[in-house]
Amino acid sequence: MHSSNHIIKFADDTTVVGLISKNDKSPVEIVKSTKFLGVHLVENFTWSLNTTSITKKAQQCLYFLWWLRKDHLPPPILTMFYRGTIESILSSCITAWFGNCTVSDRKTLQWIVRTAEKIIGVPLPSITDMYTTRCSRKANSIVDDPTHPSHTHFTLLPGK
Repeated sequence: MHSSNHIIKFADDTTVVGLISKNDKSPVEIVKSTKFLGVHLVENFTWSLNTTSITKKAQQCLYFLWWLRKDHLPPPILTMFYRGTIESILSSCITAWFGNCTVSDRKTLQWIVRTAEKIIGVPLPSITDMYTTRCSRKANSIVDDPTHPSHTHFTLLPGK
């Protein structure tokens, strides 16, 4: 086993993220928080640390979006920049964490979207719309793929 591998062990509804280097079944160090695949995981399963990290990254990109508008770039170009940077940051692994965010965290994330709307001058999908769209897309991909392990557990309800 390579010394930089991360192992996630699922046991008794507990997730342990740690580094196993000798493969000698020694205890794994338990940490209060870790970053895994770009998502901040905290021992009490709150998402405020993750939201704070996302907000900081997105705010940095808002600054660049503001500069692009100041250079008189047209709204379609600004929208492309928003979608490629800010929306990408906001929606990274959104199906895993957004559903359990606090109202305060959701408002903070929506503030980023509203600020981008004001800079660009066109309406943008809300953070909740991004979450709903990605969840629907994921559910449809599971239903459409008979080889997916969860395929038998999914039945789409009639609707949109």
